[in-house]
Amino acid sequence: MYNIEELRIRLLSELKEIAEELGVKNFKNLKKDDLVYAILDQQAITPEQALPKKKPSVVEAEVKEQEKAKPAQSPQEEPAAESKPKFRRQNVTEDLPAAEKTEKPKASVSEKPEFKEKPEQKEKPELKERAFQREKREEPVEKKPESSPGSQPAPAASSEEDKPKFIRPRRKVVEVEQVVPSAAAPTPTPAPVEAEVELPRRKNIRDIEEVHVPTAETVPSKKKPYVSMREFEGIIENEGVLEIMSEGYGFLRSLDYNYLASPDDIYVSPSQIKLFGLKTGDHIKGSIRPPKEGEKYFALLKVISVNGKTTEEIRDRIPFEYLTPLFPEERLNLSTRSDNYSTRILDLFAPIGKGQRGMIVAQPKTGKTVLLQQIANAIAENHPEVHLMVLLIDERPEEVTDMARSVKAEVISSTFDEQAERHVKVASIVLEKAKRMVECGHDVVILLDSITRLARAYNTVVPSSGKILSGGVDANALHKPKRFFGAARNVENGGSLTIIATALVETGSKMDEVIFEEFKGTGNMELALDRKLANRRIYPAIDVPSSGTRREDLLMDKEEMQRVWILRKLMSDMTSQEAMEFLLQRMKGTRDNVEFLISMNG
Repeated sequence: MYNIEELRIRLLSELKEIAEELGVKNFKNLKKDDLVYAILDQQAITPEQALPKKKPSVVEAEVKEQEKAKPAQSPQEEPAAESKPKFRRQNVTEDLPAAEKTEKPKASVSEKPEFKEKPEQKEKPELKERAFQREKREEPVEKKPESSPGSQPAPAASSEEDKPKFIRPRRKVVEVEQVVPSAAAPTPTPAPVEAEVELPRRKNIRDIEEVHVPTAETVPSKKKPYVSMREFEGIIENEGVLEIMSEGYGFLRSLDYNYLASPDDIYVSPSQIKLFGLKTGDHIKGSIRPPKEGEKYFALLKVISVNGKTTEEIRDRIPFEYLTPLFPEERLNLSTRSDNYSTRILDLFAPIGKGQRGMIVAQPKTGKTVLLQQIANAIAENHPEVHLMVLLIDERPEEVTDMARSVKAEVISSTFDEQAERHVKVASIVLEKAKRMVECGHDVVILLDSITRLARAYNTVVPSSGKILSGGVDANALHKPKRFFGAARNVENGGSLTIIATALVETGSKMDEVIFEEFKGTGNMELALDRKLANRRIYPAIDVPSSGTRREDLLMDKEEMQRVWILRKLMSDMTSQEAMEFLLQRMKGTRDNVEFLISMNG
């Protein structure tokens, strides 16, 4: 398999050949970057057995040839460096007299012991004696210019005086050899000889050092991280909810960060989004790879499942807006224990079905949060096939912790100390996730606390339209909260989305009253809580006469419904306090609602 770096190095013609072997469609019109991503996507789809063999690129072949040539050339550089001055000395000494040529073998004889004597420390005195003899030989050469100024050896003496100035400090064998031939072969032009003989040697020595030393150190260090990166490709699997950005790419958001941007995000390429028809809110599970040099996020390599389905199954799904909504027909059983009276009363007088749009109308301090916890635990216990999400908007942080620890469900929160933009973003990503799951045929339940505060957040974020309702509510502010609440529906031949939201009343805020009036007629189930019962510590503080469900005949048996109607007629003349005390007194001796209804016949 090719990775993205190997493909980017290759030429466009090579990429087209690879795409043709893999069977990529319409690859001739694609640009290089798009073609690279198309090849990667095609590799992820095709099985490993069907993949063609990997071909080396033109660039890689050239690099390998250069690497092979370097070690072969490096040992030959030293003899080349030595050979250059030898040829030049022969050319220079051809014009000199025969007496000077006879001195050349002496210098060559002295060169050999000097090269061998350096590692042996005992023979150092001989070097000093020979150097002293050379100085004596040079003395008559220096005196000649005084007697005969036109003689030729004079420039050779000056060249011998100049050379040791910058050769002697570098105590190397190569430089000792440079002194001997210069004394033996004086030239009429000293400056060019210095440039010709010595400068190439310095360059060659540095080149040899640069070739040998760094390559032995740097090459292994580059390969180690590259090998370790490949070891983890495709091994790690992760999941998250997709959020597509305006540029076309996307990220898988983590539940640990309430589906907001975080360091744990996984990058999804635009080609993968187009290939599988992914949308914002899709719950994706796939294999990932760690980030490479210059990258910040983990990247998605292969998509394993989308919303619990394969990529082929979700390709032809119908968008949520075009699904046919129906009344709830399948009931959610909330009865768990015999002493849990809250859910038992809910089952009798305000039953909840799959696809219900319910509203819990509550005053402050009436126990609505505890009631939501009991409903969530009952659904999780009796209906494990339902995907349950609890969305807490503008709530206290300690309530978020309590809800997360006491409920077996996804708890997504945005506390009251966060900005309104965060409230809106969290709510929108949760709704998109629920829609995508309903499109794939799942049953989803969202418990929202509270829709009043969510509407307040939308009112803060929405741009001003110039039309302000009573209470300071913008005319366009309640459109998106209504879309959120109105998304609850039972889908024909598919899944269902159930939303149970709490609405605050009698808070002393005119805005809350306006919001409640807007949502009052939109739900098909309403449960009212009474502050008077809570003040008397009568729980659950449910106002039974004013609570109920539309079309409850679709959720209940005919016999059960008739008995509930008889109970309602009996409690119609009672106050909410008397009705709750009557029900609690009769329910205490029964194990479930069936036994309770049978006992009411007597």
